[in-house]
Amino acid sequence: MKTEDSEIAVFISSRESICSDCGENLGTHAWITLAKDKGALCLECADLGHLVFVPSGNTALTRRAKKNSQLHAVVLKWSKARKRYERRGLLIEEHALERAETECLADAEMRQRWRIREAKRRDNMDREYVREYAEQIRRYYPRIPRGLEVRIAEHACQKYSERVGRSKEAKRFDEKSITLAVVAHIRHTKTEYDELLMRGADRYDARRIISDKVDQVLRTWRETS
Repeated sequence: MKTEDSEIAVFISSRESICSDCGENLGTHAWITLAKDKGALCLECADLGHLVFVPSGNTALTRRAKKNSQLHAVVLKWSKARKRYERRGLLIEEHALERAETECLADAEMRQRWRIREAKRRDNMDREYVREYAEQIRRYYPRIPRGLEVRIAEHACQKYSERVGRSKEAKRFDEKSITLAVVAHIRHTKTEYDELLMRGADRYDARRIISDKVDQVLRTWRETS
C-alpha cells in the first residue's frame, strides 16, 4: 500500500495479523503492508525485510537516508488519542543509513571545529580588548598602582555582563566610561560605600557621602607630575 504522496506504507498493527502470502501468524504489533489482492503481508513477503528502521526525530539523518535510499517505506501507527495514523519513522536501505550517519557525523565534527575556532577567536578578542581597555585606564590615570588597571579592566569587561566596560562607549574607549569603571572600583575598595549600603543607606546618599574620597583618589591617580 502507498500513501497519498506515493510512499510505501508499513503499518504497526494493533491487532493480531496473519501474512496472506506465507501464512505465518505475526501476532500483535506486527509490521505489515497491505496488498489489495492479498491483504496483510509481512515485510519479508513484501520484499521490505532487508530495510532498516530510522525512527522519527532526527530530521537531518532522515532526510539524508531517504535521499540515498532507492527503496524506502514510511512506518505508521494508529493513535487512539488522535484517531489517526502517525508517522513513526522510515524503513530505508542499510547502506543509505550508513552514508547518512557518516554525513551527519561529518557535519557535527565540522560544527564542533567551528565552535572551537569561534571560542578561541572570542577569547583572543576579549583578551586583546581587556589589554587595550587597561592601557586606556593607564592613559587617563597614569599614577594608578601598577597592575590595578588590569584588574579593573577584567572586572569591567566580563563577557555578557552589563558592566560599563561592555557598553558601546567603553568599546570606543570613551573617557567617561573608563572613568565610571575606575570610580566603581574606588567606591567599593577605597571607601565605606558597601558598609553604608549594608546599614540601609540609599545608594545616592551613600555616593554623596563618599564623593570627596572618590574625587581625591581620582586626582591622585590622574596626576602626571
